[in-house]
Amino acid sequence: MTIRDVRERFEERVIGKRLSTADIAHQTAPNFIALAVLASDAMSSVAYATEEILIILNTAAISGFAIVGFQGNAISIPIAIAIALLIGIVTVSYRQTIFSNPAGGGGYRVAKENLGEEMAQVTGAALLTDYILTVAVSISAGVANVISVAPALTPFRVEITVGIILFMTFINLRGVKESARLFSIPTYFFLVTMGITLVVGFIKLLTGTLPSVTDVQAIQHNALEPVTLLLILRAFSSGCTALTGIEAISNDTQLFKQPRANNAAKTLVVMTTILITFFLSITILANAVHAVPSLDETIISQLARTVFGTQGVGHFLYILTIAGAFGVLFMAANTPFADFPQLAALHSGDGFLPRQLTYRGRRLVYTWGVLTLSTSSIALVIITGAIVTNLIPLYAIGVFLGFTISQTGMARRFYRTGKLKAGEFAWGLETKISYDPNWRIKLITSGVGAVATFVVMIVFIITKFTSGAWFIVLLIPTLVWVFFQIHRHYKETAARLHLDDTPKFEQKPIIFNPAIHKDVAIYFCDTWSKLSVAVVEAILKRGLPLKIVHIDVDPKRGKAFAKRAHEIIELNGWDEGTVQIIEDQYRDLYHSVATILEDMREKYPDVHFDVYIGALRTRFPFSMLHMSTDRFLRDAMMEVDDAALNIKQLDVDTLPLPPGFKVTFEHVADHHDESGEPHPHSA
Repeated sequence: MTIRDVRERFEERVIGKRLSTADIAHQTAPNFIALAVLASDAMSSVAYATEEILIILNTAAISGFAIVGFQGNAISIPIAIAIALLIGIVTVSYRQTIFSNPAGGGGYRVAKENLGEEMAQVTGAALLTDYILTVAVSISAGVANVISVAPALTPFRVEITVGIILFMTFINLRGVKESARLFSIPTYFFLVTMGITLVVGFIKLLTGTLPSVTDVQAIQHNALEPVTLLLILRAFSSGCTALTGIEAISNDTQLFKQPRANNAAKTLVVMTTILITFFLSITILANAVHAVPSLDETIISQLARTVFGTQGVGHFLYILTIAGAFGVLFMAANTPFADFPQLAALHSGDGFLPRQLTYRGRRLVYTWGVLTLSTSSIALVIITGAIVTNLIPLYAIGVFLGFTISQTGMARRFYRTGKLKAGEFAWGLETKISYDPNWRIKLITSGVGAVATFVVMIVFIITKFTSGAWFIVLLIPTLVWVFFQIHRHYKETAARLHLDDTPKFEQKPIIFNPAIHKDVAIYFCDTWSKLSVAVVEAILKRGLPLKIVHIDVDPKRGKAFAKRAHEIIELNGWDEGTVQIIEDQYRDLYHSVATILEDMREKYPDVHFDVYIGALRTRFPFSMLHMSTDRFLRDAMMEVDDAALNIKQLDVDTLPLPPGFKVTFEHVADHHDESGEPHPHSA
């Protein structure tokens, strides 16, 4: 048994059996499971949104200040109502997004479709940053609730948070269906326990038996700020953390069963209804029990303790409520584990992130995306000490930048819709835009949402800039710049390697005959390019019998390879058996290569194998953007006797760019209809 076999058996036991690429269609979930997975981020926000409002209000002398009849901390109630209205507007906008882009991708696809690839990268940078922060914030907030019950765990705050992230990483590497089933339990447990808390709380409030919270050490301030419009806007902006996660369903509609758009839209409405109900109820009851922001106990803990008491069954229900709050915050971190890899793969497929992020692992998840998210969030937790208040200033800017661009994109789409007549249509970059008689109301809804979320983002930048928001303000444009550099490299590399015409070879390959040949050249070819032409020419010059093998792990690439191979065979008069395409439904390059060579060794025990691959050489750090195929082949060949690995390298930076080449980006106005001509109604 080889080391590879041991590793494969270990991974099968721990991660699970490899799934076929054809199984992707079955990696879906019913609505109630999808709700738990994708809505948990949004629903978990109610566990700390009210607290964030009160934290801001308690920095000022608000005891004598009133808004529409609400005084003191009760000002948080009209603020929460305003936030609930914004939640409704944003939900309507994302519901429209789902029907406009049923394939998923959410704000990224909306921006790309309606505002161009440049704005799509800004949206992507904001969303990817948001997902990393969501993992850090949610799990840190969950741990904070546990520490409220067990203060002795305070010194281990960071260690516990990191351990939970690692556990979630492991579960998500096992696949979508497995993680969805497991992580749906905490979400529904939270809904039940929190629902009971709110119902009991309102019953006691209406019957006059709801006491006030006791034994809480409020956060103390040396000096109180004056009550200003900016303060109210700060409280509103901080409470808008309740909106985080609303976009998740539109980003990952692939999780839903068919009809995806309808199921996703229904689930989004259900999620929003629960979110608004819980958020307003918690805010009202928190004011009723006179809960105060504290470093030692969360608002949720104060509310549940006051509602249920600290004795007997009441204390037990309190513990269950805290466990539910911890569970949903823990579960909220799973939403990014579903969405981050998907979004990163979209970026990668468009050439703005490393191609490795499109790789599906043994359980059909985007393995590198999961690991990137996990590593980044762990680093953030360690840096910030897993303190939620330290993370919130970083958190909100990316969220609301994504909201703003997405809703602006939808407004642009409906504006274009309004320029059409009944029966007419236009083309976006990827979807068909048809006339909609309700375009005005949809345009206004998206426009209002875009303005409101933009204001929230600006308030966050101004008020939280020195608290850490400056980092996100610098990070997002830096990420966009990095995306563009990666894109430029991939575009230039593709242009340098591109074959303008079907290549004509001076020599024909020798047909392998084991009866007379003691050597055979086996070329594992991924795609036809100037590199593959150079490898084939090198083999033909040696006069070796040639077999070209393409391992098909991507149907789209496999189809393009087969088409070009047929053209080369026809033009050069090659034997059809020279090129062989082998489908690998399990995306295991190592296993496929090893199996091919072992089978050939069994058939031809006395033949020496000269294995060839092509390798690109480029300058650092762009060399990291290319897969190390030679490593896979080298390891696979260690199990085969009498075989040599030959690597034909090509320095891609020495190849000339085509005359007049420049990197361009797609825009709506550049798109063409199915006939290849610009559509007359494109706006």
